[in-house]
Amino acid sequence: MSKNLTNRDYKTLISRIGILLQNARAKAVQQVNTVLVATYWEIGKYIVEYEQGGKEKAEYGSDLLNRLSKDLTLAYGKGFSRSNVFQIRKLYIVFPKIQTLSGFLSWSHYSEILKSDDVQKI
Repeated sequence: MSKNLTNRDYKTLISRIGILLQNARAKAVQQVNTVLVATYWEIGKYIVEYEQGGKEKAEYGSDLLNRLSKDLTLAYGKGFSRSNVFQIRKLYIVFPKIQTLSGFLSWSHYSEILKSDDVQKI
């Protein structure tokens, strides 16, 4: 059962498929960004809890972030520079409740926000 498609019908088919694919890809990117930010928040929480060791405040001067950067990069690849590990830690400190994170912002957005000296005013 073959159907003779006109050139216009075929172009419409291609266009509809293209729109569907673009929408699906945009949703996939948004989901990946949401999961990445939530994962980085959890990692930041682990780092802060490890630093504090059950105490109210952490002891400063440790080499933890440098060591984590090196070890995480070796184990999991790029994305764990010292500055990124610092930003991941800061994400949890600045936004201690995960519910305050926006699903519309990517890690790049949060990274820029966290570079501000006065994040609370943003």
